[in-house]
Amino acid sequence: MAQQVKIGVQGSTLKDQFNELGPYETLKRISEIGYNSVEISQVEMTPENVAEIKQASEEFGMEIASLSAGLKPMLEGQESLTTHLDKIIEDCKTLNADIVRIGMLPFEAMASLDKVLEFCHQANAVAETMKEQGIKLYYHNHHIEFVKYDGRYLLDIIREEAPLLGIEMDVHWVQRGGRNPVEVLKEYAGKVDLVHLKDYRMVPVTQEAVDELQKGNMEVFMNAFTNNIEFAELGTGNLDLKAIIEQSIESGARYLLVEQDDTYGRDPFESLAESYEYLKEIGYSELF
Repeated sequence: MAQQVKIGVQGSTLKDQFNELGPYETLKRISEIGYNSVEISQVEMTPENVAEIKQASEEFGMEIASLSAGLKPMLEGQESLTTHLDKIIEDCKTLNADIVRIGMLPFEAMASLDKVLEFCHQANAVAETMKEQGIKLYYHNHHIEFVKYDGRYLLDIIREEAPLLGIEMDVHWVQRGGRNPVEVLKEYAGKVDLVHLKDYRMVPVTQEAVDELQKGNMEVFMNAFTNNIEFAELGTGNLDLKAIIEQSIESGARYLLVEQDDTYGRDPFESLAESYEYLKEIGYSELF
């Protein structure tokens, strides 16, 4: 193993808990499960919250893998790399973090290649400025990046048009985009300091949908039939997570971040604990 890789938590899994319990208590509970690194996401970076994150990281030995920011505000008043860059850089230095990640494409870019190219060029310019401060800018994929334009995947276009951006590889969304996560991790070796570990679970069609079909409501049935994928605790879905982790390490990942976008009513701390136990069972205790 070329470098010490750490398994941590993607903070958006606990976005409600960060809001309800506060950052200090939320990070304390993550630490008690056994995780020792976290990506901060969907947490309002007020001075009070930054101070709590700093206190918790110091008291619990919690590494801040990365912070999150959009290129531009997606909501009115939201911090972004084009409106609050100096403040975001200062937060990185306060929290000893050297990566900021953009969580998704601007909404308008999902429908326009021209808007994607505009995003790439603007993000690359920001990445150049941040690099001078010792901070790297990363981009997190979903499935939309596996749309093809003239036979080329959008993710590959982003890599070419914004060469200073690293890629935060989300293996669930790669699978949902129709690619093999292991193969894409190979293709992006050296560009993937951050990897999101998230399983991909198929669920049965509901009885309610079958009942609706028998009533002649084909639309309800087909909606259930074509939308039966869930975000899942690690080990409860169908991804080859051991192969994914091994390739992530081979491709140069620094942080493997457990994420679950939706726990479907289950306490997300319990879901993270189940994923933690699974990762220990398959041999990765030393990475926490």
